[in-house]
Amino acid sequence: MKEFMHVGVPTTVAREGEIYAEGIKTHLITPDTNEFHIEYLRFEKDTPLPEELQTLVHVAYKVDDLDKQLAENKVIVEPWMADEHTRIAFIMKDGILFELMEEVK
Repeated sequence: MKEFMHVGVPTTVAREGEIYAEGIKTHLITPDTNEFHIEYLRFEKDTPLPEELQTLVHVAYKVDDLDKQLAENKVIVEPWMADEHTRIAFIMKDGILFELMEEVK
């Protein structure tokens, strides 16, 4: 099962309310702060994240089996723990960038 979570939009514009994710050197507005669930991402020049993530809009879904999705698609960013309960990765499918999120119990 897949559940829509948000749309991620790269930007170069600083916005009020940004938080800073030091590990990925990215400023972001979380999607729960706006009605259309847009996650704005502003990257530092030395971010470790790939160009695709810095330049393409992505669509995020929660999935039941992240490993299955990774095996079936082109992985852009290998999985990592975004927090203690969420494992995420990025894939390309049909020319679209997707963020996949799996709840870890």
